[in-house]
Formats: sequence, C-alpha cells, structure tokens
Amino acid sequence: MKTIDCRGQACPVPVIATKKALEESGTPLCMLVDDGAPRENVVRFVKNRGYQVTETAEADGWSLLVTGSTAAEEAPQGAVTATASGDRVLLITSNRLGDGSEELGYLLMKNFIFTLLETPQQPDRILFLNSGVLLATEGAETVEALKRLEERGIELFACGVCLDYFKKKDQLAVGQVTNMFSTAEHLLTAASVIRL
Repeated sequence: MKTIDCRGQACPVPVIATKKALEESGTPLCMLVDDGAPRENVVRFVKNRGYQVTETAEADGWSLLVTGSTAAEEAPQGAVTATASGDRVLLITSNRLGDGSEELGYLLMKNFIFTLLETPQQPDRILFLNSGVLLATEGAETVEALKRLEERGIELFACGVCLDYFKKKDQLAVGQVTNMFSTAEHLLTAASVIRL
C-alpha cells in the first residue's frame, strides 16, 4: 500500500497528490492530511470518483485509507467531463457586480441572482470564489434565491479556501464546499464560462 504525506500542504496539493497516486498505483492508498479543508477536499474527491475512504484521526492530522474496486478505478463516477449539450458555468468572484460604488455593486449582484430565477436559459453550475462565496453564506440576501436555483438542479460550489479566509465555512447556507482542483476541472471542461 502506498502512503503519501500531505500534512502541512494547502489546497489543492493534497487533492492533486491523491489523484496522481490513484492514477499511478490505484488502491489501497493511504493519504496523511491535516484536518479541515485538506481532509474534507480529499474525502470529497475520492468519494465523488466512486472510492471508499476510512478516516482515522491521528495525533498530527488524519489518515485516509482509500479503497475501491477495479471498476471504480477504471471509470471514476465523479470525473468531470463536458456533456454533449455543453455545460454552462457561471463564475462569480465577488459579492458585488461591476466597479464603482460598492453599495450599487451589492445591489446589482443581488438583482442578478434573483433575475436568474426568471431567465429561460440558466447555468448548469455556479462557482463562487473570493468574496463571491459570501453570497452563499448565512445572512446573505441571496441565499433563498440560490436555494431555489439549486432545487432546479443547478450545482453550486463555494471555494473552501475562500470560506476559510472569511471565517465563514461553518456558515455556508447553500451549495457545497469545493477545492481548486475541482474548480479548475469544471472551468476547463465547460462548453462556456461566464465570469462576473
């Protein structure tokens, strides 16, 4: 069994190391990671690809034992690929829209999110980076509209590093936490990316 020590490494290094190790040697694989975003991101990454993971708390981090069948290794279930119709990704990197007045920028972004509920064409997924993650946290005026979009099948992903930076990870009210590796995959396999 291969063991890789990623303790002390920030996102996306542990996820990338896990991906490479699975491609090179498959399972079983033991990943040593720090608590918090590194552990959460690796666990989410392997589970999305059809693997099983056993988490064990250690004195200096976490030991993640990744196992799975040959079928899971040959055809990862959660691998991100562009669909025939073409995925449309909306990349939101700020909690305000445009330059100039901050107050106007907040109003414009809120109005944009609410307008998405009425448009005939909608994105397949929305990625929130930087202060854009604040739109999906408790207390944001946009949370209810985003919940309604999610109910319609639009995937919502908020950057874990960004949530940590703003100390809002425990306040994510809609969508799911993601990492930079998955964000890059979504952007690079999308048929179109619209950045706000």
